[in-house]
Amino acid sequence: MSAKRPCIGVVALGRPTFDVPFAEEILAKAWGALESLNADLIGKPELLFDADAVLGALPALKAQKLDMLLLLQVTFTDATMTVELGKEIDAPLVMWSFPEARTGGRLRLNSFCGVNLASHALSRNDLSIDYIHADADSPKAIEDIALLAKAGAIVNELQGAKLKLVGEHPDGFDACNFNEQELQTRFGIDVDRIGISDFINQVKALPDDVADAPYERSKAQFPNLGELDQEATRKTLKVYSKLRTEADEKGYKGVAVRCWPDFFVEYGCAACGALALLNEDHTPAGCEADMMGVVTSLTLQQASGGSVFNTDLVDVNIEDDSIVFWHCGQAPIDMADTDQTIQGTIHSNRKMPLLSEFALKPGRITMARFSQGHGKLRLLLAGAEMIKAPLAFSGTAGTARPDIPVKDFLDRMINEGLEHHTALTYGEHRPIMRAIAKRLGIEVVELT
Repeated sequence: MSAKRPCIGVVALGRPTFDVPFAEEILAKAWGALESLNADLIGKPELLFDADAVLGALPALKAQKLDMLLLLQVTFTDATMTVELGKEIDAPLVMWSFPEARTGGRLRLNSFCGVNLASHALSRNDLSIDYIHADADSPKAIEDIALLAKAGAIVNELQGAKLKLVGEHPDGFDACNFNEQELQTRFGIDVDRIGISDFINQVKALPDDVADAPYERSKAQFPNLGELDQEATRKTLKVYSKLRTEADEKGYKGVAVRCWPDFFVEYGCAACGALALLNEDHTPAGCEADMMGVVTSLTLQQASGGSVFNTDLVDVNIEDDSIVFWHCGQAPIDMADTDQTIQGTIHSNRKMPLLSEFALKPGRITMARFSQGHGKLRLLLAGAEMIKAPLAFSGTAGTARPDIPVKDFLDRMINEGLEHHTALTYGEHRPIMRAIAKRLGIEVVELT
């Protein structure tokens, strides 16, 4: 699922009792700046002075699925038109007001006071806004608008997404449980289920040659692929082929799989390598049937535009302020430190292939989880730096330093009841994740 080009409704509000020529000059600058966005603008660069003008603009705005409604509060107005727009248009509201020179003379715009009046009126109608107060040609304003529009687009794109759930989470893994009704009502996501044994039997029934193409792909990634148990390796790649085909044909945007013990016992291979390939395809996949982990990965992938790794935090060192993220072998290969060994391997407990094995590359990371700790849905966020370090444990692993001392980070993590799986991606993406959470009506908890 790739983030679409945002669709932004734009309305410019004004009152003729203020300095109209100056207001039109401000509007022209702001509209010119908006046209630099990678977005579709629905509206016209003209001041709307009364309710009739706003009503005339409504049909064009309502004809589109808007990711944002941007109200340019060019001069002061009463809140009547703003409240009407807020009620009529199903899109997040953002208001932009404009500073003016303190000349000792008349207020030419009184723009911010219009936003203040409107925000109160909207609050009395259970509507809220984001706001920007900046010059009409401010690059930062355009940057903020782009971020908020992208957040709206991601939330809209989650609506109607379908995910695949293979099997149920292991006993005692409450962190992998999820509320299917809440997932549908909050995110608009539907889940298709299949029993683990039924799925494995479907894979068994596939012709062996469906593993050929993913085998060639894996051989290009892992120079030691031919040294591993070939029958088990090809079984893993048949699992990938089945999941890939279903995702393509049925439109699944992510997959959660009960990986152990079933794939080892019933089929004779590890599922990890199949999930790694899906993650490389930007079809987020997670083990232990952790559906909320996959939802987090899907959202974080959309926010970052990059690959995501759903991982465990397995080791901490308070002395040097480092932690280790690890999972058996399902990180996407573009996260690998290419200065170190990259190879295929076997599961550390079950001794079966196919898994990826490499250390994660250094760089800035964002850590996220839609968490159900303390019995309520929240978004937990943290920032850290992945550092260059040898592979800590077999499989895929990376050593990182959180933005705060490890002891403080651990205290917050444990106190907030964070699940054992968290999604990681490279780059700093907390601002967009915060905006997404606001759009979804989900509380944000900062771990760093």
